[in-house]
Amino acid sequence: MPGRRIRGALALGFAMAALCAAEPASAEAAPLQVRVVVVTTFESNNDAADSPGEFQNWARRYPLPIKLPFPQGHRPLRYNEQDHVLGIVTGVGKARAAASIMALGLDPRFDLRHAYWILAGIGGIDPNRASLGSAAWALHVVDGDLAYEIDAREMPPEWSTGIVAYDRSAPFEQPAPPVESDNGILAYELNAGLANWAYALTRALALPDDDKLRAARARYGDQPNALRPPFVLLGDTLTADRFWLGARMTDWAEKWVPYWTRGGGQFVTSAEEDSAYLLALTALARAGRVDLARALDLRTGSDYTMPPKGTSAAELLKSEATGNYAAYGPAIENAYRVGSPVVRELSEHWARYEKTVPGATP
Repeated sequence: MPGRRIRGALALGFAMAALCAAEPASAEAAPLQVRVVVVTTFESNNDAADSPGEFQNWARRYPLPIKLPFPQGHRPLRYNEQDHVLGIVTGVGKARAAASIMALGLDPRFDLRHAYWILAGIGGIDPNRASLGSAAWALHVVDGDLAYEIDAREMPPEWSTGIVAYDRSAPFEQPAPPVESDNGILAYELNAGLANWAYALTRALALPDDDKLRAARARYGDQPNALRPPFVLLGDTLTADRFWLGARMTDWAEKWVPYWTRGGGQFVTSAEEDSAYLLALTALARAGRVDLARALDLRTGSDYTMPPKGTSAAELLKSEATGNYAAYGPAIENAYRVGSPVVRELSEHWARYEKTVPGATP
């Protein structure tokens, strides 16, 4: 069986290379039917056995053995022909993420109409909601960049933040503006049935803990959720290209998410790319190339969004400015550990999930 799998992988690799080299691609070549797309945002080196980024565990351990050229994107794609699972590294930030997902969605080599999508990455985590290393499945993704902003040193003293929604003149002014307008899409509501299904499938997973994590958590003695060992939860993501942190910014995030979700969302994780990922998928869904109801969003906590009492935001930034996050390794591990059972379940039981999205209401 291993030999047959390797020979098959090589054969597919040669076939895909020939397909990519064709100018233009042969009209007779049938596109690959993809079951799951694993979306990550960065990788440190070359998917090799070194210090991993978000993608290395998928490439080596899932595995995704076949490398496919993707010059229109950030890095080559990787593919598992047996499970029909495709992996992409979008690049960091909203611009790269949107461009990469759009490029993949329009790539004629792949049929993505029934594919499930799972963004599995690391991010900041709110110590009021969860602990380092914890993994949150999002029901909502909210944009934190599209807004007016007044420098905090110039804002009125009664304001809690200088960030104001477009078409409003004070923070969190009611009613909240429309979620989608010419200003952009401020919030995305994911398929709650699918997200809850993924959560139910993974909620009992034991996530690793160690002395370093326990020591980092111990500094947050007045925040019970921050003291818990890593766990799986449902929790929403706020995205921004600015790497923000601090108690006041966390307070803003805890208000910004429910403001744009009409009270339905709760801020748990901070990240960069998720709203761009969903923006591209939204456009591709309107073009009939993907099914937006099959999108998942998973973030694991590599660092807290605010310092413990007695430490300033500037001191926290100084300790993390070079990427020295308190739980970088556990967050990388848990993004794979929590995401991979969902990918395997979908891909290995395709007859069950090809036409019926799990968690759908009968």
